[in-house]
Amino acid sequence: MKTEEMWKVSTGEGVKVAVIDSGVNPNTASLKGQVLADETPKSVAYHATDDYSGHGTSMAELIAGTGQGGGLQGLAPGAKIVPYRIALEGLESGPEYEESPEAWEALRAAADTDAKIINMSFGGMTSKEDQAAIKYAASKGKLLVAAVGNDGFPDAPALFPYVIGAAAVDSTYKVSKFSKKSSRGYADLAAPGEGIPTWCDETFRSYCQSQGTSQATALVSAAAALIWSAHPDWTVNQVTRALLDTASRGWPKDEPSMYAGYGFIRPRVVLADPNYDPGPPDVDPLAKINGGDVLAKAGARDASNTDNAGNADNAGNSSSEPSASASGASQAPGKGSTGGTSAAGSNVETAAADGDSGNTLWIALGAAAAVIVIGGAGAAVLRARRAR
Repeated sequence: MKTEEMWKVSTGEGVKVAVIDSGVNPNTASLKGQVLADETPKSVAYHATDDYSGHGTSMAELIAGTGQGGGLQGLAPGAKIVPYRIALEGLESGPEYEESPEAWEALRAAADTDAKIINMSFGGMTSKEDQAAIKYAASKGKLLVAAVGNDGFPDAPALFPYVIGAAAVDSTYKVSKFSKKSSRGYADLAAPGEGIPTWCDETFRSYCQSQGTSQATALVSAAAALIWSAHPDWTVNQVTRALLDTASRGWPKDEPSMYAGYGFIRPRVVLADPNYDPGPPDVDPLAKINGGDVLAKAGARDASNTDNAGNADNAGNSSSEPSASASGASQAPGKGSTGGTSAAGSNVETAAADGDSGNTLWIALGAAAAVIVIGGAGAAVLRARRAR
């Protein structure tokens, strides 16, 4: 995708990405000036900039890192990060655990801000409150991106409607074994998830090679930020449609892969075409499989003024709301599970690139000019299990 050429059109400037995770350290060389800590709602701001594992900071750098000081250079270095800290692996007991907001509380708070994208590189959101918060955030026009999981079962919130599930691939375009076992038809986009430098731990002294669908999730969020920055007047429907239509895949668009969804993120195609048509702003391209257009429903409620604030807050608690299957619930301790690492790492299925070597995406990783080679791509959302 020729990232450096793509950055001449868009770096993600003007787009805020809410990173709900283990917190985000704003003082790493790559994130100085990139974290809007003052914009985290006070109700959920507890220790938002105190990352207890390094996971959230790594995701933030993959999205919007500047590469300064030998740090990671994210795919959307012009974007800004709004930090949220919840209790995940690494924070499973004690006073800080008890004081940390629940994932659904952070998600609802983020939905009421001007952040356009909400990155959730974790799993375990299976309660009714979680599901209601997902639908509420979607009704606010947010693009929700989540990891499909690494542990052999599809994770929530990635398996729910209105959430883009991110799958991981390696540098040869093969779906990672851990991602394939976990996606089970809930993968919507694919992005790099192996051999990715992330912080080794909460000391922020060095980077380690890592793998996981968490990393893929961050890169999907960054790709969306590039598109939304170039087209700030687009709605979430149009950004989603752009990701769908520009996906790089070796299978028909109407036959999405069980393991890679609609293919690999490829924002270059959108950015290279000043006349790109994203379709109607008020039509969810995935309304049929999402169970309806949540934005349209929200607009109808606002227009008729028949629902009060309490009804809006309870969006998603209706009897038609899908529930998480047993296989989708997180088995990790604590309130959720991150997708940062996995013991499984062998390659299983090749998710085809489009065959054009010019579509290769290079992500620069710091001042040392280390790079990762991946295939160009885009993707979509499908809630049903897939046959491929």
